[in-house]
Amino acid sequence: MPNPISLDAPSASVPLPDWPALVREKVEGLRYGVVQLTVHEGRVTQIERTEKTRLGLPGSLRADAE
Repeated sequence: MPNPISLDAPSASVPLPDWPALVREKVEGLRYGVVQLTVHEGRVTQIERTEKTRLGLPGSLRADAE
């Protein structure tokens, strides 16, 4: 089993993940939601994606209905 990459202790032999590419991946295809970065001591240590599903309102209840 390979050793997991530790985001806490950088090592010259283990490259850090490309976090901007990971953020891009999380944003792609996200219609409504949030991508949140957690930073610890000046480094991105966690990326979270929360996706929301928006339900449409009937035409008579919509604010923009005339």
